[in-house]
Amino acid sequence: MTDRALAVVRAGALTTVQDRGRPGHAHLGVPRSGALDAPAAALVNRLVGNAPGAAVLETTLNGCDLRPRSTVTVAVGGAPCPVSVDGRPAAWGAPVRVPARALLSVGTAVSGVRAYVGVSGGVAVEPVLGSRSTDLLSGLGPPPLVDGAILPLGRPTGHHARVDVAAQPAPPAELVLRVMLGPRDDWFTAAAVRAFTTHVYRVSSASNRIGLRTEGPGLERATSGELPSEGMVLGAVQVPPDGRPVVFLADHPTTGGYPVIAVVHPGDLPATAQAAPGTPVRFVPVRRTSP
Repeated sequence: MTDRALAVVRAGALTTVQDRGRPGHAHLGVPRSGALDAPAAALVNRLVGNAPGAAVLETTLNGCDLRPRSTVTVAVGGAPCPVSVDGRPAAWGAPVRVPARALLSVGTAVSGVRAYVGVSGGVAVEPVLGSRSTDLLSGLGPPPLVDGAILPLGRPTGHHARVDVAAQPAPPAELVLRVMLGPRDDWFTAAAVRAFTTHVYRVSSASNRIGLRTEGPGLERATSGELPSEGMVLGAVQVPPDGRPVVFLADHPTTGGYPVIAVVHPGDLPATAQAAPGTPVRFVPVRRTSP
């Protein structure tokens, strides 16, 4: 029987297994999780002939090195980065054949933050609550990759795409996030709400899969009270005591006691995955009826 597996030679700064996540379990305290840049994950799956929900690898900043035990087709997308097979340059954003025992190297991001590695057959670790995603907050799913780990692969179910390079959006030079104000914007002064929607913030180096943290002016509260814990949604912009907005991402807590000044439009969340520290951030208010 062919050995369908990947050996992790270099795990990189943070490489995790991700798919579409595990929605529908917030009442159990379980976040959705899943790929932060969902369109990039879906694209690399399409390039290698996988179903859209197959599990891929999500790398952070400096990529990873992998050695398949059988010949596979891979595609790397998301953050632009150098790709090589046994030291020879290979295409980024396109299907690449990697022979058994060859070394696939996914290098440091040239721009952006997270690269996605799709492998024919998908990463076939054991699912938890219907998903193979690593959840850094709850600890569900497989642990982040470490050197020497072995990842099982599924059987290929389709043919890889016939393209030279697939078009992908560039990482944002400026992160513009459409927001719907509320439900707790009335907990802030009018000047604070105005600052939130007009000031240019910057992505903090403390950002992670749980939340995109920002640097900029603190938002002053209009009330000094404390909220009881309430449900948190993906894209909620929570304001902790330091007054600096935090955008909740895939591994966010499902409840929280700090006020939520706004919620980010779902269509703008994938770009947060590729916003490097220092990237300017603007919060632009839109009407709730906006498409």
